[in-house]
This record gives sequence, C-alpha cells and structure tokens, in this order.
Amino acid sequence: MQKPLALWDVSTPIAGPPVAFEPPSAGFALDWSVLDSMSARGAEFATITHAAGISSTGDAELDALLPFDEPYQISEGTARAIDKARELGGRIIAIGTTVVRTLEDAAKFDGPVRVGEGLATHRIGSMSQLKVVNAILSGTHQPGTSHYDLLRAFLDETTLRSVDQELNAHGYRTHEFGDSVFIERKADANTQEYRCRITWRLHRSVCLFDTPKS
Repeated sequence: MQKPLALWDVSTPIAGPPVAFEPPSAGFALDWSVLDSMSARGAEFATITHAAGISSTGDAELDALLPFDEPYQISEGTARAIDKARELGGRIIAIGTTVVRTLEDAAKFDGPVRVGEGLATHRIGSMSQLKVVNAILSGTHQPGTSHYDLLRAFLDETTLRSVDQELNAHGYRTHEFGDSVFIERKADANTQEYRCRITWRLHRSVCLFDTPKS
C-alpha cells in the first residue's frame, strides 16, 4: 500500500454512528444506489446499531476468545419490520455477521426480536439454532476466526469446505476489503442443497445492516 487509507476509505457507504472498533465490512458490498434498486424489487430495509469489536488479532490463542461482548440497539421500527416480514412469509437477510449476532441474541429468550439495548455475549457456530435470520450477505472469512465459525450455523462442514475451495481456486479475497458470499439456511432453500451465491431476488424480504462505522 503506497499511502495510508483515509477514514472514508475504511467506512462502509451506508454506515452511521461511529461506535465500532472495525467497520461492519459486509456493508462494503452495498451503497445507496444498490439499496434503491433492491427496494424497487420489493426488498425492505431496516437498521440496527451494533458496536462491532475486533474480528481477528492474528494470534490463534487470542482469536479463540473472540468475539468479545458487543453492545447493540434495536429500534421499534426495525422490530416491527422483522415481525411483518415473518408474518408475510418473507426472509430476514442479515448484512454481515454482526447483524446475525445481534438479532439472534435479541431473540434468545422467547423468539420475537426485543426492542431496545442489549449485549451480544454468545459465539454462534455449528451447534447454534438460528431463530431469526434466514440468510446472510457476508464477507469471505478465514477458517479459525469467529466470523467463519458463525457461517457454520448456515452451512454444514462439507459444504463450507467446498465453498472455501472455490474461493481459493478463483483467487477471491478475504476479510474487510475482500469479496462477498450470499448464504441461505438449508431449511429456507427451495432445493435440497445449500445455496451459497450472490443473488438480488429478495421479494418480501427485510435486509438489515448495522449502522456504525469505524
């Protein structure tokens, strides 16, 4: 890198309050023109505020302790949008792993997403039962990170390894400034196989993105 990046180079285009340690990088795949285009196709959008923490230290022992507890806030309007989508048979599509962590934490007791402030304390992985989120638009993550483990809640190990092989074979980039994948839970797919691809067919879906920027 020939020169340091400016703040606007590392902030997601749709970001809001500067309360995150790192940018919620899944949002790099979106901008306001993309959101406008998707809205025209029937997708609805709502936001959460999540103080995203550090995603990786580069040290295996420290990374095993991640993610740390992270505060979040969910508005009444966002909770209503989620309820409406579910009532209409729509999908809840999280833009990034932090959104998944927030919504699943907010629904951990009785199912519906709670309005207000909370603290996400759990690590989501292969043994987690997702109650809210049907699909995720995510960056590509490296095995061993907490973000990668979260994807195991959507895909089985065999499928996730196959995805990794395809990404590596075609030179896709990982982490904050890398490429993106769209992953649906098997139970929500229209076929018997997992789907992991980019798609913008979001009829009657609510897409949620976290608003903080670094």
